[in-house]
Amino acid sequence: MDKEMHEPKDNKFIPMTSITSGSGREIINDVYYYTDQIANIAFLGYPDKGGWVLVDAGLPGAADEIRSAAADRFGEDSKPSAIILTHGHFDHVGGLVELVDEWNVPVYAHELEMPYLTGEKRYPEPDPGVEGGVLAKISGIYPNEPINLGDAVKPLPGDHTIPGLDDWEWIHTPGHTPGHVSFYRENDSLLLSGDAFITVRQDSFYNVLMQKDEVNGPPRYLTTDWEAAKKSVEKLEALNPDIVVPGHGTAMRGEELTEGLRHLVQTFDQTAKPDYGRYIDDDQHKH
Repeated sequence: MDKEMHEPKDNKFIPMTSITSGSGREIINDVYYYTDQIANIAFLGYPDKGGWVLVDAGLPGAADEIRSAAADRFGEDSKPSAIILTHGHFDHVGGLVELVDEWNVPVYAHELEMPYLTGEKRYPEPDPGVEGGVLAKISGIYPNEPINLGDAVKPLPGDHTIPGLDDWEWIHTPGHTPGHVSFYRENDSLLLSGDAFITVRQDSFYNVLMQKDEVNGPPRYLTTDWEAAKKSVEKLEALNPDIVVPGHGTAMRGEELTEGLRHLVQTFDQTAKPDYGRYIDDDQHKH
C-alpha cells in the first residue's frame, strides 16, 4: 500500500469508555460486533468459512484490540478481504492506518468521504457549545484532522453493492458527515446504522458509560447537517429493520427497535436536533 499513509496530526488517546468496552457479541452466525471504549466495530463473515469483512476501526489505538478480536473469531493471523467504513470520524478510523499497513487490504467508503480519508480535507470542528451533556461540552478535545490512507482507500461501487459482501447493500445516509453510509441486508432485515442513528444518548456521560438503551439521533457535537440527518433517519426507518448494530450503543431488535425508530422519526426536531449550536440555523432559533 501507499507509503504516504499516515495518522491524523492530532491523533491521541481519548479518555472515554463504557461498561461494554472490550467485549463482543454475536448477533447471528455471521455478524459479530466488538466495543472499543464507546464505538462498535463489526466483523461480518462466518468463523469457520474464512472470508470476512471489517466494518470501521474504532478509536485511536484500537488496532491491537481489533487484531485480537479477529484472531479469537477467525483464527490467528486472519485478515479481512476488505475494510468498509460508515464514515471517517476519529472514533471509526482509529486503528485503520496500522491495520491497513499490516494487512494490505483495500478500504471502501462513500466517494464524498474520500477527501477526509486521503488527507485533503478535515472535518468541521466538533461543537462544544451545542445543546447536550458532558461529552458534548468536552468535544473540543476530539481529533478532527484527516487521516491519509493514500491509494488504499477506494469509493464504494456506484451500484450500492459491497465488495466481499454479496447479500449486503450500502445506503447513503448523510447528515452526520457528507458521505456517511449504512449497511443493510434485506434477507434478515439486519442494519448497521453507523452514526445515522444510535442506541445511546451519545452526549451524556452517564448514558454512554452505562450503555443505557435508547434510540437516538446522531451524536450532536459532530453532526453538521440536521435536515439531511433527519431524512437519513426517515430512510432507514422505512426499511423496517428487525435488528440494528449501531456505531454507538448496544444492538437492538424487534418491537423495541421498531417503536424507538418510529418515535425518533416522529419527534426528530424536538428530541434529536439540538435547540442551539454552531450547526443550527440561527434564524430558526430566535428568542
